[in-house]
Amino acid sequence: MDVYLDHAASTPARPEVVEAMMPWLAEHPGNPSGAHRVARNARRAIDDARDTIAELLGSDPGEVVFTSGGTESDNLAVDGVLGAHGGVAICGATEHPAVLDPVELSGGIVVPTDRMGCIDLTALSATLDSSSEIRLVSIMAVNNETGVVNNIPDAASVVAKISPGTFLHTDAVQAAAWMDLREICSGAHLVSLTGHKIGGPKGAGVLVLRGGTSIAPVIRGGGQERERRSGTQNVPAIVGLGVAAGLVMLDRDTTVRRIAALRDCLEVGLLERIRDCFRTVPEGVKRSPAITNLCFPGIESESLLFLLERRGISASAASSCSSGAQEPSHVLEAMGISREAALGSLRLSLGYGTTEAEIDYALQVIPDVVEHLQGQV
Repeated sequence: MDVYLDHAASTPARPEVVEAMMPWLAEHPGNPSGAHRVARNARRAIDDARDTIAELLGSDPGEVVFTSGGTESDNLAVDGVLGAHGGVAICGATEHPAVLDPVELSGGIVVPTDRMGCIDLTALSATLDSSSEIRLVSIMAVNNETGVVNNIPDAASVVAKISPGTFLHTDAVQAAAWMDLREICSGAHLVSLTGHKIGGPKGAGVLVLRGGTSIAPVIRGGGQERERRSGTQNVPAIVGLGVAAGLVMLDRDTTVRRIAALRDCLEVGLLERIRDCFRTVPEGVKRSPAITNLCFPGIESESLLFLLERRGISASAASSCSSGAQEPSHVLEAMGISREAALGSLRLSLGYGTTEAEIDYALQVIPDVVEHLQGQV
C-alpha cells in the first residue's frame, strides 16, 4: 500500500482543479496582456480567480498579486517593502527560509520564539522599541514543520501600538486549506499563499497587499499585476488556484473535522505504540489539524524515512526544502529541542484525500520501523 503523508510539502491537485485548467492548457492560447478577444478571455479568467482569492482573504480583488508560488510571494513581501520604504525587516526564528533568508541577507533581525515555536511577543516588542528603522515584521500564520499557529492579530496589535509605520507580513501558506484567513490573518498588511498546498497546481501563488500597501517590484518588464510583478501570467495555474480556493471555502469545515480526527488517531496511536516518542508541540497548543511532528531520540530521520519509503510511506523530517539535510531542523532548534531528539524528528502531514485506511496502515508500519531502528542502537 502506498501512503502519502507529506501533504505539507505538496498536496495533489483536486480533480475539479485539473478539469478547470485543461482548456487553458490546450485550447486557449491568449496572452492576457493582449487586446484581442482571445487575450481578453484569458484576462477575464485571471480576474475571476482574483475575485475568488480576494473572497478567501476578505480583501479587495485589486489587492491580489499573482506570483509563481509561496517562495516568490514571501521574497516579494520582504524585498518589496524594503525596496519601497527602506529600513529593516525582522522575523521569527522559526520562519520558512523563504522569509528567513531574505531578512537575514538584507541585514534584518531574527527574533526568538517561545518553547512552542511561536513568536515571542515580549521580544518582538523590545525589538520594535529598540529601533525606529524597522519597516517590516514577518510572522508565519502556521508553521510548516510543527503546525503551530501564531497569534497574528495579537502581533498586529503590538506592531500597531509600538511602531505604527511598520508593515506586518504573514506567510499563510500552511494555513489557507485549514483556517479562516480573514480571522487568523487579521491585521496583516501582506499575506502570502500558494496553490499546491490547497489542492491547486504548483507554479501559482499570491501576495495580498491590503489597505494600499505599496511595494517595489522585484521582477520588472511588462508591468503586469499593476506594475507590482511583471511577466506573462500563468493563466492555467491561476485558474486552477482560483478553483482550489473556491473549493476550500466550500468544504473547509467538514474537511477540517475529518482530517483533525485522523491526525489525532495517528498521533495518539504512535505515542502509545512507540517508546520514548514525544510531540514537538505539547497537547493543547493550537495547531493545524493536518500536521503532527514527533521525535524519536536515538534514531536518525534519514534512516527512518528510507525504511518508511521502502514500506510505501512517504513523509519528511522537516520542511521539503531541507529534505536530505544532515543538520537538524532550525525550527526545532529554535524551540529548544535537543540536537539528538531533533535528528530523529518526523513530520507527518495529512491532506484532503487522506483516508482512514492510510492511517491504519501507517499505525502498523511506523512503530515496526522505529522498533527495528531502536534495536540497532
